[in-house]
Amino acid sequence: MQRLTWIAGAFALGGLGVAIRLWAGEPAIAQAPPPAPPAIPVEAGTASTADVPIEEVGLGNVQAFNTVTVKVRVDGELQKVDFTEGQTVKVGNLLAQIDPRPFQAALDQAIAKKAQDEAQLSNAQVNLQRDENLVVRQFATQQTVDNEKAGVAQLEAAIQGDEAAIENARVQLGYTTITAPISGRTGIRLIDQGNIVHAADTGGIVVLTQLQPISVIFTLPEDDLPAVSGALAKGPVTVTALSRDDKSVLDQGTLALVDNEIDQATGTMRLKATFPNPNNQLWPGQFINIHLLLRTDRNVLAVPSSAVQHGPSGLYVYRVKPDRTVEAQPIEVGPNGDHVTVVTGGLQARDRVVTAGQYRLQPGARVVVATDAPVPAEQQSKTAGAVP
Repeated sequence: MQRLTWIAGAFALGGLGVAIRLWAGEPAIAQAPPPAPPAIPVEAGTASTADVPIEEVGLGNVQAFNTVTVKVRVDGELQKVDFTEGQTVKVGNLLAQIDPRPFQAALDQAIAKKAQDEAQLSNAQVNLQRDENLVVRQFATQQTVDNEKAGVAQLEAAIQGDEAAIENARVQLGYTTITAPISGRTGIRLIDQGNIVHAADTGGIVVLTQLQPISVIFTLPEDDLPAVSGALAKGPVTVTALSRDDKSVLDQGTLALVDNEIDQATGTMRLKATFPNPNNQLWPGQFINIHLLLRTDRNVLAVPSSAVQHGPSGLYVYRVKPDRTVEAQPIEVGPNGDHVTVVTGGLQARDRVVTAGQYRLQPGARVVVATDAPVPAEQQSKTAGAVP
């Protein structure tokens, strides 16, 4: 009993000590501080001054500079097809031959008819000269002379008709030899050798397309008309053709014209550009992306366009501070270039901005920069004051 009494007393003294420490405000157990949140991996770029090309981007459709359906102009047997499908031909190259013999015979007949009429004219002129001499001596009547003059005039007119018939026969004979009217590439043959062809046939022999140079028709919003017209007024406007993924430059040409009316249904204007197409990377019917260069802004502050965010109060970027935390920095922007945006206020050169991973950020968040995204410079001139 005495031992139990001592144990109970010890517990009572321990509980009293705990109560005194709690009453005095001393914590019973020290708690460890919460761990800091992990840094968020992001990609970042640097605001820098650069020459930024200001472009308009549209979707274009490639069209042949010239397209000709080669047809026959006379009836006859197609004796020879003298081209290979897909062949590049020059102006005047032989494409096909129609049987020329009937047309050669018609030409020979017209030549013979002229010779006959010339012989008759020569005889009529001799008779007229003789009768004119007889009239002076009153051995022939004036009526006879007048009739012979009319006969000579008729034969002279007949010879003129013969000359026209000869020229027409030569033209018809020339139509039997079919040559390329333009330089270009032949398509699929539409008719085979040995067939009888007619000038009234709706089809043709082959379609010939001119690929060098080549044209592209594309559209832009009607609001871009003043800027495009202003660029045209200053000189040739450069147009770049790119693949649909915008990764490959296919060719570079110039703007040929702006169509003379705006499509009211879509609010767009049609434009036509011409490309030299030396490597035939542009093909009729192909859809491509078009970048039309309006001007180049020199030595302006620019950031990658992916850094610009839209917020309730306007545009902003996440700026990376020296302590590796971010802040939402409101900015003012100018025109967009090729994957870059001109900044007119809110940033300075050398400021680092987040270009990817913004969806996980909030002001004050710690970040770790995984990859730097510099301002694209493929189509820019050398940057001024850029930060490496």
